[in-house]
Amino acid sequence: MKVAIGIDLGGTNVKGILLNEKGEVLYKHYIPTSDEGDEKWKENVLEMVNHLKEKSHNQVEIIGLSAPGLANSDNSCIAHLPNRLFGLENFVWADYFEIQTFVLNDAHAALMAEAKFGAVKGYKNAILLTLGTGVGGGILINGELYQGLSHMAGHLGHISINTSDDERSILGIPGSLEYALGNYSIEKRSMGKFKSTHELLKAYNEKDSFATWLWLDSLRKLSITIASLINIFSPEIIVLSGGITLAGNLLFEPLQTFIDLYEFRPKGKTTKIDKAHFDDLSGAIGAAAFALGKINKHIGT
Repeated sequence: MKVAIGIDLGGTNVKGILLNEKGEVLYKHYIPTSDEGDEKWKENVLEMVNHLKEKSHNQVEIIGLSAPGLANSDNSCIAHLPNRLFGLENFVWADYFEIQTFVLNDAHAALMAEAKFGAVKGYKNAILLTLGTGVGGGILINGELYQGLSHMAGHLGHISINTSDDERSILGIPGSLEYALGNYSIEKRSMGKFKSTHELLKAYNEKDSFATWLWLDSLRKLSITIASLINIFSPEIIVLSGGITLAGNLLFEPLQTFIDLYEFRPKGKTTKIDKAHFDDLSGAIGAAAFALGKINKHIGT
């Protein structure tokens, strides 16, 4: 059975796994790193790969690597990531590892994990929304990851839901979903009352009036975005992932109430809304799954 290495490169640590074709994580490992302007993280990733090769008894055929930024046309490197992980742009990992390596945007990798082995398995058309510090996503069309021109598809957090808002997202969009829901903006949106979404949810659960308004207003905006995505893509399922989903019913119950108001349902058709199956290792699993898929396509299976 084929085995791939999956790597998820972030600013604080490198996560690595050995994954087989059944989606079984045979081994996992973490190495702390930093994004302090040097290129130490490259050495950390190489250390991870060598460690995983040893653990696999050199049975690894391919590597998948998940990272922030936009991948290039053949998924051999990250082509665009300004101001973070200095040296990552245009760095070809296959040359560094001396083994075939495919590189994916981290949100795209999270979608691939769900599509191959998680909540999206068995569906051909799906959308993933990652809800955390910011808001990202990925799009599955006819069973394939849709990356689009410059591989920038899936920046779903940068849909505008309030065009008259003075705030502009990092992509230049006014009134973005990311601003309305992301943890990074909660202190500004709450006028300093809450420093994190966790604090907001705690107050909401205690029936604080301001927290209730702010949280439900955010979910209404999320529901309108989801209904709009349904109108555009008509997916079979939309999956939510990221730290905000830890809120459980505090998220999903009011969100579904709003979606019931806004979703277009010809002849009673509804779109399933579900929570992602994977969490911490989704990037590594998805990157490895994507790489294994490339092997199978090459040999015609």
